[in-house]
Amino acid sequence: MCMKTIEWFFDFVSPYSYLQCERLGELPEFVSVRYRPILLGALLNHWQHKGPAEIPEKRKFAYRSLVWSARKRGIPFRFPPAHPFNPLPLLRLSIALDNRADAVREMFRFVWRDGKLPQDAGDWSTLIQSLDVPNADELIQSDRVKQGLRGNTEHAIECGVFGVPTTLVDGELFWGVDFFEFLLEYLENPGVLNDDEMRRVSELPAAAQRK
Repeated sequence: MCMKTIEWFFDFVSPYSYLQCERLGELPEFVSVRYRPILLGALLNHWQHKGPAEIPEKRKFAYRSLVWSARKRGIPFRFPPAHPFNPLPLLRLSIALDNRADAVREMFRFVWRDGKLPQDAGDWSTLIQSLDVPNADELIQSDRVKQGLRGNTEHAIECGVFGVPTTLVDGELFWGVDFFEFLLEYLENPGVLNDDEMRRVSELPAAAQRK
């Protein structure tokens, strides 16, 4: 089978992105990943949509379900001391490191496995030392890095991305860690989207709209 490149949109503030990052090793061997860090807050603003953490009861359920889901899959998981948090330093650092897969995984694990935040000076120092980026504070303030993050986020919006994690492949969007198996099946069999019912629901009209 021919090699295929997918684009993977994520934000370090998203625990769902972390859980999916831990599963990217399950992708078929013919698939390569282009890591695309984006700013989830800008995405939510564009679509005028609240994040799960902005609805109190949804927040409680979401956090509990994340702990349960990680345990179910055997993925080490620990919430940081506060959430949401400002992910900009991590997003920009990813850009500065050319979004290397190993660096992305280490930054995710820094937050969601070890329960640490970039806003803690000591923890941030430990992270940049482990990544061997002594000039990280300078790098993340560069225009190249800032523009790279803006460009990724704008690209995501242009592609119709509405949340993270989202995978873009062949012009199709696959959103959410819960539907990773849907993505895996599509990669092996793109025809899964081409039966009559799949085509019908893709163009289904709305009978009513909420005011």
